[in-house]
Amino acid sequence: MEIREINRLLVRVHGVRTWRPHHDPISELIAVILSQNTSDTNSRRSFNALVGIFGNWNQVASANVEDIERAIQSGGLSRIKAARIKQILQLVLQERGNLDLSFLEVLPIAEAGAWLKKFPGVGPKTVSCVLLFSLGKPVFPVDTHVFRVAKRLGLIGNGVSAEKAHEILGKMVPEEDVYQLHMNMVEHGRQVCKAHKPNCAECILNQGCPSRFLEN
Repeated sequence: MEIREINRLLVRVHGVRTWRPHHDPISELIAVILSQNTSDTNSRRSFNALVGIFGNWNQVASANVEDIERAIQSGGLSRIKAARIKQILQLVLQERGNLDLSFLEVLPIAEAGAWLKKFPGVGPKTVSCVLLFSLGKPVFPVDTHVFRVAKRLGLIGNGVSAEKAHEILGKMVPEEDVYQLHMNMVEHGRQVCKAHKPNCAECILNQGCPSRFLEN
């Protein structure tokens, strides 16, 4: 099944998605770090706690790691994430003099991605999320839902890593479909193509899916 057909069918079920900025770039960067290895609910709770307790990212950058850790403990891996967040904020301040990352918008995608990848814990998914969700760049993030759905559809092989999947799917997805397809694949992974007991019988993609009914 071709990408455009997948996109067309998913739109029928999950609707048309119009891009809108989720957060400013530095906030998106922190939000994605907090989302690692936890649920959306927990990561949102941690993000809101950080903003509520410290007020702004400059205050987080100057806070004790222990205080950051306490603020985000509901999100899991709080010790690792707290140290990482503080380190990234301080490194950005050292290099840029402020925490405004809007300059990334005018850079070529590869250059903006390389700049973000310099920081600890920032990999292809984090980079893609910042560039797409905050700046509207046509970069396709591969989260756990997209990774699973893409594998089951045969878009990527079983042995492909998440990092390699970014490269493969990034070349495959038309720029104009990036945001919509990502959002709808995530929703499809949550609602239908679940990790356990995927609902193949009600999946709009089942006629073209090589994995249909194999994992029920």
